[in-house]
Amino acid sequence: MAASASPQDSQASATAPATWQPPAPLTQVPLWPEGQVIARPPVTGPESVKNGATIENVTRPTMTVVPARGPSTGTTVVVFPGGGFRVLAMDGEGTEICDWLTSKGITCVLLKYRVPNSGPQWDGSCDCRREPTVHMALQDAQRAIRLIRQQASSLHVDPHKVGVIGFSAGGNMVADVSNASGKNYAPVDEADTLSARPDFAMALYPGRLWEGKGVVLNPTLHITAKTPPTFLVQAEDDPVDNVRNSVTYFLALKEHGVPVEMHLYATGGHAFALRKKDMPIGAWPQLAEKWMQSIGMLPAG
Repeated sequence: MAASASPQDSQASATAPATWQPPAPLTQVPLWPEGQVIARPPVTGPESVKNGATIENVTRPTMTVVPARGPSTGTTVVVFPGGGFRVLAMDGEGTEICDWLTSKGITCVLLKYRVPNSGPQWDGSCDCRREPTVHMALQDAQRAIRLIRQQASSLHVDPHKVGVIGFSAGGNMVADVSNASGKNYAPVDEADTLSARPDFAMALYPGRLWEGKGVVLNPTLHITAKTPPTFLVQAEDDPVDNVRNSVTYFLALKEHGVPVEMHLYATGGHAFALRKKDMPIGAWPQLAEKWMQSIGMLPAG
């Protein structure tokens, strides 16, 4: 018979912060080797979960591989949840996205990247932009893509069909990893000899791509002909990230000859993800599937 817990033990268990775990039997895989020194975000406590699925204070990033359901297409998509580089919205912009992708024969990799202050963001305490000393979110995104390509055989995926999808801050990460040149961290093993540039990219309601005047692109983005084919979705009434973010990025991609498809909707707000199926904007997943077919990442029909 198991020993009963004391009142003190029960209280400690109830108040202890719970760390996020993927649905069983899935497991998280650390991005960096055990003992590897990586930059630590300015956390205020241990990793914990709010409201069941919003993670804060991530210092040890992971990826969770969700296999394709049914016949695999060989395509992989890495998912970057949003959260303003402060927290991670792991349900609506994470696990629910994986449910959709895997139902289409796509292997999904859900990235739990470091937060807070791990990427470019607005500091709400002042009218200034705040940039992290180390772009930790970009490092984690690059590392995940390299690990997928290194493990492509064991994952039963095609290393030349690795895409990314991101929402809000995650959409900013999509643009960053699509255009980053070279490595943003010192190589740690053989995986880091592989390319970290995705083969295709999808950004929804992205932030910090527009400089806030006209249609001026964020100068940290250096678009070239190597930028992968891109799919953009945003609502014109987005109260968080102005629709000019998508419009500006679209125009910049066109100027460099990068294949790009954009869908703008009059209404939908921010953070709609898959949760506004009854609105016109709820059709974007079907459009994304057709677009992936058009670029050869999904079989026709």
